[in-house]
Amino acid sequence: MDSAGKEREAVQLMAEAEKRVKGSHSFLRGLFGGNTRVEEACEMYTRAANMFKIAKNWSAAGNAFCQAAKLHMQLQSKHDSATSFVDAGNAYKKADPQEAINCLNAAIDIYTDMVRPRSRERRVASRERSASSCCPPFQGRFTIAAKHHITIAEIYEAELVDIEKAIAHYEQAADYYKGEESNRQVLGITNKCLLKVAAYAAQLEQYQKAIEIYEQVGTNTMDNPLLKYSAKEYFFKAALCHFIVDELNAKLALEKYEEMFPAFTDSRECKLLKKLLEAHEEQNSEAYTEAVKEFDSISRLDQWLTTMLLRIKKTIQGEGDGDLK
Repeated sequence: MDSAGKEREAVQLMAEAEKRVKGSHSFLRGLFGGNTRVEEACEMYTRAANMFKIAKNWSAAGNAFCQAAKLHMQLQSKHDSATSFVDAGNAYKKADPQEAINCLNAAIDIYTDMVRPRSRERRVASRERSASSCCPPFQGRFTIAAKHHITIAEIYEAELVDIEKAIAHYEQAADYYKGEESNRQVLGITNKCLLKVAAYAAQLEQYQKAIEIYEQVGTNTMDNPLLKYSAKEYFFKAALCHFIVDELNAKLALEKYEEMFPAFTDSRECKLLKKLLEAHEEQNSEAYTEAVKEFDSISRLDQWLTTMLLRIKKTIQGEGDGDLK
C-alpha cells in the first residue's frame, strides 16, 4: 500500500477509535466492557499513528499518539501513557517543535510523578509491581526524564533558538542524573549537560555561573584516569571567564588551578594564558594577537573560544572592535 493508502487507512482507524471512546461513555457500556472499548481505541490510535508515520504526516502521527496517551492515562496505565507521549514528541519534532516539547514535558511529568514519595506500604507494593512488569524502577525513571529534558533542550537550541530555556532543561537533566547511581556513563552525560550550561552562560555574560561549572567539572575529572586529560580545557575556560571580568582574578585562578592540577602547568592552554596575561598587563594587543595565532596554528580555536578571547582583547586600551587576525 502506498503512502496515500496508508494515510486513508489511518484516518479510518482514527474515526473508528473515536467511536469506541464515545461508546465506552454510555451507562450500560460503562458497566459492561467500557474499559475494553477504551483499550481497543488505544490500539487503533497507535496503529493509526504508525501509518501516519509511514505516510510522513508527522503532525497527524503526533496527534494520534497523543490520543493514545490520554486514553492510557484514563486506564491508569501511566508507563504506557508516558511512552505514547514520547512517541508523539518524536513525531512532532519533524513538524511542530513546540508541540513536541509539550508532549515530552507531559511524559516527564508522568515519570517524575511515579517516583514521588509515598507511604511505606505503597512503596513496597509498587516495588513488587515494578519487579514483575516492564516498567523501569523508580530511580531509572529519573534517567528517562533526564534524557527527555536533553531532547527538549536540543529543540530549544536548534529549532526555537531560546537559549535561556535550553539552559534550564540542561540544568534539570544534570540534576536528575546527579540523583542516579554514579558511574562513568552517568558522569559523562552529567558533565556534558553542565558544560552546555557553562558555555551558554558565558555567552550570555553570566561569567560567575560559567566559572563555577567549569571548576566543578574540572575538579571532578582531574583525578579520573580516563577523563583527566579534559580537565585542562575546563580550567582554561574558567580562567578565560575570570579574565573577562578582571585580570587579577584570572591570575589568582591560574595559580589555584596549577596548584590543584600540576599537569595543567605544562599544558599549551596554561602557557597561552600566561602570555595573554602578560600582553594584557602591558596593554600590547600585537603580542596578545600573536600568542592567540600561535595557539590556533596547532589547536584550532572554536567559535566559543574565539568569542571569549575577543572579549578579553577588547579590554586592551585602544583596541575597540578589533579581531584576532
